[in-house]
Amino acid sequence: MFLHNLQGKALTAAITITCGTGFLLFGYDQGVFGGLLSNNAFIRTFGNPNATIQGQIVSTYDIGCVLGAISSIFFGDKLGRRRSIILGCCLVIIGGTIQTASYHLPQMIIGRIIAGLGTGMNTTAIPMWQSETSQAKDRGKLIVIQLVLVLGGIVITNWMNFGFTFTPDTQVSWRFPLAFQDFFAILTIIFISFLPESPRWLVMKGRRDEARVIIARLLSKPQEDQQVIDDLSIICDSVARAEEQGNFGWREAFRNGKKQTFRRILLGAGPSFMQQMGGTNVVAYYLPVVLVRSFGFSNRLSLILSACDSISLMFWGSMATLLIDRVGRKNLMLMGAFTQSICFCMAGMGLSFNTNRGSILAVTFIFLYYVFYGLSFLSIPFMYPSEINSQHMRNTGSAVAMVTNWLFVYVVVLITPDGIANLGWKFYLMFGIINFCFLPIIWHFFVETAGLSLEEIDRLFEIKYENPSISYKEATKLAQAEFAYLLHGKNSEKDAEKDGEYTAAVEDVTSDGSK
Repeated sequence: MFLHNLQGKALTAAITITCGTGFLLFGYDQGVFGGLLSNNAFIRTFGNPNATIQGQIVSTYDIGCVLGAISSIFFGDKLGRRRSIILGCCLVIIGGTIQTASYHLPQMIIGRIIAGLGTGMNTTAIPMWQSETSQAKDRGKLIVIQLVLVLGGIVITNWMNFGFTFTPDTQVSWRFPLAFQDFFAILTIIFISFLPESPRWLVMKGRRDEARVIIARLLSKPQEDQQVIDDLSIICDSVARAEEQGNFGWREAFRNGKKQTFRRILLGAGPSFMQQMGGTNVVAYYLPVVLVRSFGFSNRLSLILSACDSISLMFWGSMATLLIDRVGRKNLMLMGAFTQSICFCMAGMGLSFNTNRGSILAVTFIFLYYVFYGLSFLSIPFMYPSEINSQHMRNTGSAVAMVTNWLFVYVVVLITPDGIANLGWKFYLMFGIINFCFLPIIWHFFVETAGLSLEEIDRLFEIKYENPSISYKEATKLAQAEFAYLLHGKNSEKDAEKDGEYTAAVEDVTSDGSK
């Protein structure tokens, strides 16, 4: 197949499309039940479940996702990125088939858990594979593209559920949407079978010759090219420095030595916690239900508005490709938390009036929420863990972030039906307050990763550990200068220039001009 021979930008594009297809599956699975909970045939088949049972049906999928992410901690580095994704897709196919064939709640719940296992593994492995095969300058926008395709999956489910409202009393109106998730899983398996493994994972496993071949393909250069040799050397040096520190098991995850492992794992998990407790899945899972129960719209109108809202989110999510590497992850999170807080507070206030004008105000701010969420917390929780953690702890850190993500998805999805029923407009106000509380945490603790290679990020934490008095911004500047010297200072005509740049950087961040 031609995918075997792709190089350079074409190979990066193929990897991004494959990752995007896997995330399209993730988005489809997230959105599919939002319309089924109002489907008459579905409700009759499962004995007219009340709000609590509906929440449990939906949230059991998230239990599976938590278990899938946990399993990645133990098996992710053993399997590698590609095989982890293939295994995850196989589990989704099994779970989706069981759901489609269900006639009783236990069958449906088992199918949801198995599909969730696969999604939990995929959401851990896919961002790592993309990050480890991307150049620093493109990494942010490529992962944003994946998350935009997550929204594509949600859009497909919304329009599909809307289409089946014209045949509301047939079994196919809910079985076909559940079966269709298998299509995306099969497509992902086909694509990934012809694409290369992460060169950084191969180096970590001692397979340097294979890594060199893949780096050359990604750069579209001969294996003997100096850039290929330099990139491989930097990855090997980073892995070697980490290996000098010994064990990489669970004990290491709680240490804060030279690699600042525990701090970095917490930083990687932080955006996932903020994304979920910021209220995204009140909208993503339940928007059709919210519009029916909180706003009083018809089922069909709610599905139309949900689909339009998802298309809007796709647009604003895609706009993040223009900002993610220029504005940076930290600044976008600050903007997102502040504006999401305003949107939820205004939506709650609009509903509190209990009038048509109040409902219009609330719907407007629910739609505006997607604008700011698309520019910020849509994609950052999936890129930040694979950037901020070291090579040896990247799988563990990414898995912990996804466990955090899915654990709090479960919490929010479980409480939302009862929250809407019992708290009304106050339920939305709660998420406004939570978002506002995130602002000082982001400002004080988070480190910017935009434009840095994974090895530069690793090194800046070492520099900060060696020089506690300097800031993370200053440590970043030193790391960039150091790697620029390593890459270019070897060329005799550039020795003096690069040596001067590095010395200037050191003097700029230390009071006495010494490191």
